[in-house]
Amino acid sequence: MRISLRPSQSHGKSLSSSLNVLSRYLALTPILLTTFVGAVAFNPVPSPNLDLDSLGRVALAGDFEGISLYQFEGQNENGFSTNGSQSVLSRFPNGGFATLASADAGIHAMCSFTMQDGTDGGVIVGGNFTSLGGIESQGVAMFNSTTGSITPLSGLSGQVSALLCDKDTNTVYVGGSFIGANSTNAIAWVGTAGWTNLPFAGFNGPVTSISKASNGHIIFGGTFTGLGNATGPNLPDQQIINISTSNVTSGSSSSTAGFSDPRNIICKTDGTDGAGNTWLLADNTPGFWDASFGFGFQPTKLRLWNTRQDGRGAKTWRFTAHPINGIMNLTYIDPVTKENASCSSECPLSNDPNIKFQDFHFVNVIGMSGFRVDISDWYGSGGGLNGIELFQDDIYSYAIPSFNEPNCTSIDFASTSTPTGPWTVTPSRQSLSQYLSANVTDADTTSVVFLPDIKQSGNYSVNMYTPGCLQDDSCGKRGRVNITGIMATGASSAGFTTEIFQTNNFDKYDQIYFGFIEAGTGSFRPSVTLSPIAGQNIPDYSIVAQRVGFTLISSSGGLNNLFEYDTTQIVIDTIDLDNSTFNKAGVALGTASEVNTLVTSGSTTFVGGNFTTSTFNNIFAIVASEASPLTGSGLNGEVKTLFLNGSTLYVGGKFTNTTTGGIAGLNNVAAYDTSSNAWTALGAGVNGVVKSAVPLTLNITANTPETVITFTGNFDQVQAFGTNKATSVNGFAIWVPSQENWLQNLGGGTMRIDGVLTASVDLPGGDSLFAGSLSSSQLLANGAVSLTSAGNLNSLPIQIQSSQSQSQSSLAKRAGSAQNVSGVVTGLFYEEGDRNLTILGGHFTATGSNGSDVNNLAFIDGSNNDTVTGVGSDLSNASTFKSLAVQGTTLYAGGSVTGTVNGINVNGIISYNLAAPSFSNQPPALAGDSVSVNAITIKPDSSDVYVGGSFLQAGSLDCPAVCVYTTSASQWNRPGSNLGGSVSVMAWASSSSLIVGGELSVNGANVPLATYDAKTQTWAVAAGAETIPGPVAALAAANNDASDLWIAGTASNGSSYLMKSTSGTWNTVGDVFGTGSVIRGLQVLSLSKNHNETGLVSKDETLMITGALVLPGFGNASSALYNGATFTPFALTSSSSNTGGSLSQIVSQKQVTFNKKGAGMKIGFIILIGLAIALGGVFLIVLGGLFIERLRKKRRGYIPVPTSTYDRGAAMTRLPPSQLFSSIGQSRSGIEKQGTRI
Repeated sequence: MRISLRPSQSHGKSLSSSLNVLSRYLALTPILLTTFVGAVAFNPVPSPNLDLDSLGRVALAGDFEGISLYQFEGQNENGFSTNGSQSVLSRFPNGGFATLASADAGIHAMCSFTMQDGTDGGVIVGGNFTSLGGIESQGVAMFNSTTGSITPLSGLSGQVSALLCDKDTNTVYVGGSFIGANSTNAIAWVGTAGWTNLPFAGFNGPVTSISKASNGHIIFGGTFTGLGNATGPNLPDQQIINISTSNVTSGSSSSTAGFSDPRNIICKTDGTDGAGNTWLLADNTPGFWDASFGFGFQPTKLRLWNTRQDGRGAKTWRFTAHPINGIMNLTYIDPVTKENASCSSECPLSNDPNIKFQDFHFVNVIGMSGFRVDISDWYGSGGGLNGIELFQDDIYSYAIPSFNEPNCTSIDFASTSTPTGPWTVTPSRQSLSQYLSANVTDADTTSVVFLPDIKQSGNYSVNMYTPGCLQDDSCGKRGRVNITGIMATGASSAGFTTEIFQTNNFDKYDQIYFGFIEAGTGSFRPSVTLSPIAGQNIPDYSIVAQRVGFTLISSSGGLNNLFEYDTTQIVIDTIDLDNSTFNKAGVALGTASEVNTLVTSGSTTFVGGNFTTSTFNNIFAIVASEASPLTGSGLNGEVKTLFLNGSTLYVGGKFTNTTTGGIAGLNNVAAYDTSSNAWTALGAGVNGVVKSAVPLTLNITANTPETVITFTGNFDQVQAFGTNKATSVNGFAIWVPSQENWLQNLGGGTMRIDGVLTASVDLPGGDSLFAGSLSSSQLLANGAVSLTSAGNLNSLPIQIQSSQSQSQSSLAKRAGSAQNVSGVVTGLFYEEGDRNLTILGGHFTATGSNGSDVNNLAFIDGSNNDTVTGVGSDLSNASTFKSLAVQGTTLYAGGSVTGTVNGINVNGIISYNLAAPSFSNQPPALAGDSVSVNAITIKPDSSDVYVGGSFLQAGSLDCPAVCVYTTSASQWNRPGSNLGGSVSVMAWASSSSLIVGGELSVNGANVPLATYDAKTQTWAVAAGAETIPGPVAALAAANNDASDLWIAGTASNGSSYLMKSTSGTWNTVGDVFGTGSVIRGLQVLSLSKNHNETGLVSKDETLMITGALVLPGFGNASSALYNGATFTPFALTSSSSNTGGSLSQIVSQKQVTFNKKGAGMKIGFIILIGLAIALGGVFLIVLGGLFIERLRKKRRGYIPVPTSTYDRGAAMTRLPPSQLFSSIGQSRSGIEKQGTRI
């Protein structure tokens, strides 16, 4: 990607003040996958064409744990999603991961659907999402890997957890916790016919895994006890819909006082007529009674009380549902014939005084949010009603208390809720019901407790309903919520805790509990509590609460978590269930068991879950006709995931050993050799639950791809084993079978991958797709990498772990310093004599070659097998080195450095003898508030060390901002007397001219850039400094004498700026960096291929910008290249904090030199060269003539005669050498003047 900009030639003004900022970035095309060929193809970006040959060794230093070069459109620094949303992923050619289609929640399963005739049906994607690729897709969709298009497979409501694409039957078997067509929790998508009910209509509990056995039968695993749909309660129509809080209106009401209010009949069940109890219509007039609600419902029964007031009453009526405006079909018992009857537009209502009320049942259960009763005929002088109630089978508890069952009825334990905290009612919009929203300020005091009206004990499926975030524009504010429940008394399994994500774009529900619930009594009420989760780092964190639903599940059905389906059977006979080895094995698992995962290999199917029997626990195998235990009788904890790679079965879950014990290191992950029937530890495992195991191909050694196994779950550490220390992770770890170790322990040279992987699928063409959310980098490296002349990244031979960053409060005092305070801040290469040192400084901890910790300053000795050493323990571990320079064999290292060296306190700067190696005599300590040395430079042609930063004194000498350490005298000297403030950067323009940037003061005036004349020892404000918008944090010469400069920093308005000085005129590139950008370093580099000529950068050069950049239209980058017109990302980094890292600077072995553009050699040198050539030619001619003349005379017999001498120079006018050579170093005009004088 490129950001197009045009430089302004106006002094200190924006490059294109007449253009809108956005128009400058029209060249920034959104990063999309633009080409699909067979599978997924990616667009490469143009090569940066850097020419680094003249720089020797080159390195990039910064604060990162992974780094990539920007090579393909779609690469970015984005961290993995932490709000539960996942994506369909593919691999870039450089190994990184690309997002193809993002979901608004988790993706649990994928399978590639190829039909019998070879037709590619796409990749079926299932999960608990409500949209995929921005298209509404409830739980399942089809992804076309050729075109990248998404096709929703509409018709399901709920969550898909398992998929099996079966080519033999042209069928995709789908399992989960959902309702679709006439099935529950299992259904089939057949060829191009779409959703098809299976012969058994699903299961009465959720399905978690589907596999195909060797006999071609389909095996379903999950938490169910029978086939078919969920059962209804023994006591139907048990929940009363709350009419009392609805908006009630009427038409043609009576004008008689006490009888005109339509609300008179709400909560009136005693049948007493009279004023305030009865609603009447006007005489001999049809009318209506209407109620609208803030929530949706599916009524199953209507109860009406007719009035007898003054001989009146409703005779015929109809029920219309809103918002569909459909007249409902009803059934009832005829009070005269006592037989079933039905009605629709003219339903009768008896006026028999012996009939207290009549019940009417809905033929079709339809969702509605309001209804209307129209009275078309009446008894006596007019119609009316004396009471009304509406019932449903569904058991709900709403977050909004007024939506729950009414208090005015004689319900023993009516459903209710208790919100606590800053909740507000949010309109339903596209949702089924209004709901509560809260902006969380205190997670401990915000919650909603749901109390359902459970009248019948039994097994229930409990679902939490969450409104979509698009309708209220809250997607960026939502995250995870905690759900806890108490379902029964006196049982260890009576409670549960889980978490769900609320980032769904559209309405969804999550199954939060499946199991036994005890009916409510005077001493116990089942409850569900929703509360926020603190520490998610979400701006304006918001949560929502709508309703919880409870569905009664049949308690008997002849199955228990496993079912074998013969696809040739059209009708399932439950009598034959016991004929299946799988079915019998499931029954043997006992109650309260679960099957989580199935894997089939040949004639063997492995079953993992949460169960205990007398012969095996949590995992077993079904071979042929029997269930067989694995070695050690299984594992001592729950198995959640299985993956079979060849003969090795990888197992993840929550366990620590086999059931019988004796195998160390089986902490939540394990490997089982199916050929030798033996368990093997993966190192010492991880310290938390593992939820998924997904294979991946990586280059671990050389360029040989191999399969590695990724594990995702709730853990934060790879356990220590052997010589490997414990390693912190973010719930993601990679096992490398060939190395018998975790990738995180293998050090540099491999990729860095972090995040979540839940599934993978192989495509027909050989490529693979993945599901999850990942952050990836080409190279796993911490703090510093080498950049080869060929443009490749290589790790340095050092292992660095990040140290804790210093507090922002302390950094704020170091005005003007924009350098990193963690990671590698600076470095240099030292190769004098036979030494070959790479020196790194910053705030980090590395591992020395002797195993000791090396803190903040490290040496890599390339002449001694890359031995890594430090400076010992004399310095505080809290130190940060920010600048390095070498004078002779002495290293001067500065920063926020404190300690005691040879009994002397040091502050700000140390000296170290590289030849010894040991500490040298130390310069007297610097003093001031929060001392920090940010820049060190050696004065050309001298041994004086110039030190710049934030300090007030050097030893006892008042010496603010810049001080000179005279090494020959081992003392500090103040350069000039009119500089103050804080220095960030310094550079020599010549042997006597120093350029300094920062937050400075010269003669009491605040300035960002100043110059120092070492001859006159005076400071001056740099030319044009008044146009610079803020302190200078980075500086780079644009030519050899630094008469042209690049500078960068932070403007007074908080934005980052970039400017160039050309012949004393400052040009800005404009307000091009996004909010939050920090520029840390600048460097002009040569190119191997010219770009178009621009006004700011020569065509054979480019400007490298390092830091933490935000490029509009692209996003975050740690380095970018600027050619005077466009910005192009160069390096992208990642960090353990799940954000992009940063680069502080590019470090090179040799200094950058510039070719002279358009200028010839100075005339003085031309004269000298011409004179030398002329004199040489004359000399040769004379010499040749003398030789020939002598030869001629010799042949003729001439002999030399004595001669007298005289002063031949007496006739010449002498020209002083000072006049001849004085033009050297002068401008052309000066030379012309000199020539005139001559």
